[in-house]
Amino acid sequence: MADPFALHPQLAADTVAVTDLALCRVLFMDEPAWPWIVLVPRRANIREIIDLPAPERAVLMEEIAQASAVMQRLFRPEKLNVAALGNQTPQLHVHVIARFADDPAWPRPVWGVQPRQYYAVDARAARLAELKAAFA
Repeated sequence: MADPFALHPQLAADTVAVTDLALCRVLFMDEPAWPWIVLVPRRANIREIIDLPAPERAVLMEEIAQASAVMQRLFRPEKLNVAALGNQTPQLHVHVIARFADDPAWPRPVWGVQPRQYYAVDARAARLAELKAAFA
């Protein structure tokens, strides 16, 4: 029997759950500098996109497109950064980050640009409600 899906502890610590799609859990990064969501396929022991069976890879791509459309509609970014890096967190996860020319990292990647920040409680709740409504 396969191991049940469990969210990697680092992802659990850094994110807030939004919803579940057919394949992925949608999370938003608790980092107010950028509108940022993360998709995590609810499959155990998956590190790479190629580890998913072909039909699930197709579902993942559609869910990335859906998440990207939500981010574009909500935030009107100049660019969406979509990435599956996994260098520090080995569980397969895909970042979808809305980028703007005036954001703290533009045009560089967002990682390591400034000290980590967290949403204020009210702002976190508002962002969660906004994202839940957008994915409903």
